[in-house]
Amino acid sequence: MSTQAQAVIGALYGDEGKGLMVDRLAAATPAAVVVRSNGGAQAGHTVVGEAGARHVFHHIGSGSFAGAASHFSRFFVAHPMLLLDELAALDALDVKPDISSDPRASVTTPFDIIINQALELARGAARHGSCGLGFGETVERNLRPEFALSTKDLFRPDLHDRLVSIRDAWVPVRLAALGITALPAELAAALADETTIARFEADCAAYLDRVTLWPDRRLCERGAVIFEAAQGLLLDQDGGGFPHVTRSNTGLSNMLAISAEAGITELNATYATRCYTTRHGAGPLKGEISALPGIKVVDPTNAPNEWQGSLRLAPLDLGVLRDAIAPDLALERGGITVSAGLAVTCLDQADDGFAVTDRGEAMRLDPAIAAARISELVGLPLSAESWGPRRGNVRLCVDVDAARIAAQ
Repeated sequence: MSTQAQAVIGALYGDEGKGLMVDRLAAATPAAVVVRSNGGAQAGHTVVGEAGARHVFHHIGSGSFAGAASHFSRFFVAHPMLLLDELAALDALDVKPDISSDPRASVTTPFDIIINQALELARGAARHGSCGLGFGETVERNLRPEFALSTKDLFRPDLHDRLVSIRDAWVPVRLAALGITALPAELAAALADETTIARFEADCAAYLDRVTLWPDRRLCERGAVIFEAAQGLLLDQDGGGFPHVTRSNTGLSNMLAISAEAGITELNATYATRCYTTRHGAGPLKGEISALPGIKVVDPTNAPNEWQGSLRLAPLDLGVLRDAIAPDLALERGGITVSAGLAVTCLDQADDGFAVTDRGEAMRLDPAIAAARISELVGLPLSAESWGPRRGNVRLCVDVDAARIAAQ
């Protein structure tokens, strides 16, 4: 049983190529299990198979094309309604992932979605950038034990009564606390529809047919662990720019806690960044511009949508990148050894020269040497660089493990 694990972490605002990196690592790691260490169905990690098949992973680990198993940790928020749709999409691609979950993983209900969407709509132009899938509201509800719902609770004989209590007791209290006095018509209809709970119970039963309960403490028995983070460090609930953050820890924190339970003693972390910066959703973006000189942005996943608007762009700011990674590597590790490296993605989208900034000073980089130069300036060894959307376009640096530095 291995006591080492790998990890992929988004270094900025998400959408940095985490799915691509996990796919590449899984292909190079026999008997891998990809562990979702935070977030939930609002993740959107794109993987393009070598034969051209494309999937945006929401629940399932991004190593599935490479045959890796998936595990939902105790910090993951499951969404039975959407998991079934994702499994159907993967089944059409002849991908049938083996899935396990820690019994403590939280579960989103239809009522969390209703509250989430009502709140975001009420904010109008002051939206926080939510995906509207109920993630944050699930976290909020689970702070109240009488309304909490975890994966193990889906087996309870009183599941129906608990869901009725969430609808009839929790929803009014939460809406009142948020200052929402009336729901939009469509959301009000869904809340009042007596079949909403029945449909959700059917989704939960189907969810349990596909997901095996497996505690985090026995994780290493599942395979060689690859942690897959969701979102990015600048959206971390403790270190990001409140209120435009996610309700989870997006870096090493959860991974270290899981590792402590599972007996993992060594963690090799790869921080991923594009060679430019993106943000999908509201909140500050330093250096934001409408178009990036020298870069042709290709991103079919982050299409404009009602909840997060259009993808926003800025040159990569190396000072921001350093400042995002440094606190994550400074976390208390409880005796677990952590080493770190940097992955730079989307280099194929850059022309002969493109700009990055460092503490307000602009510099132009040749794409051929950009990844190495960015890594040098950030102060981490280069783990990988990508020149396209498929794992064959990813170059893992020679002797990556030997070249990694033990982060101090």
